[in-house]
Amino acid sequence: MYLMYVDESGDSGTTSSPTRYFTLTGIVIHELRWNEYLEKVISFRKRMRDKYGLLLREEIHSAHFINKPGALSRIKRNDRLSIIRYFTQELSLMTDLSIINIVVDKHGKPPTYDVLEHAWEALIQRFSNTMSHHNFQGPANADDRGIILPDMSEVKKITRLLRKMRKFNPVPNNSRHGDGYRNIMIKNLVEDPYFKDSKDSYFIQAADLAAFLIYQKLSPSSYIKKKGAQNYLNRLHPVLCKVASNENPDGIVYL
Repeated sequence: MYLMYVDESGDSGTTSSPTRYFTLTGIVIHELRWNEYLEKVISFRKRMRDKYGLLLREEIHSAHFINKPGALSRIKRNDRLSIIRYFTQELSLMTDLSIINIVVDKHGKPPTYDVLEHAWEALIQRFSNTMSHHNFQGPANADDRGIILPDMSEVKKITRLLRKMRKFNPVPNNSRHGDGYRNIMIKNLVEDPYFKDSKDSYFIQAADLAAFLIYQKLSPSSYIKKKGAQNYLNRLHPVLCKVASNENPDGIVYL
């Protein structure tokens, strides 16, 4: 069984939106590595507690962590950025973990373009396809299935989308199959998505981190640019799911 934890960065609106990009990230972990990697993240969090005073129960919500820290303002801003850098490095060492990334560039998209639905559709397809072709890093069972664990947002919409894709999932033909589409139904994902509050899941916080790093590479804030942190995504290169896209060396799917 593969578990995919999902979070996003940026705004999914197309009209009067403050952001040009919307990024959606899935952190994929096989059941045989789940306990091991959870213990690694807990160990990391304990080190951050001891070094910077970040409590284990406090959420690393990357965008707010830097710009709207609330109670975490007790930790210096530069130290909060260091925590993000250390978290990035920790994930990069989990070599059997895979990160699928979707980016929607809203520039030129019509107001009717459903950013959230297109991004989620692409993410579900890549998760399902990579699993069915046995292309994820690390251990695998003979006939694996997957389950999706997103942050608590757009619950009904995302649930309806996955249910629809189990029956109707049109994929454009490649040259070998001619013009038109094939209906490649999603058959290897079990249950509806299981939504969790990100404050209760270190792995959803990891997905939030990766989505944030992609967004900051594309459109860095002045502080991120000043600190050179727009390049932090490069640290995740060992665990990026590069087979998700043949058009990008990091496997990032651009829509």
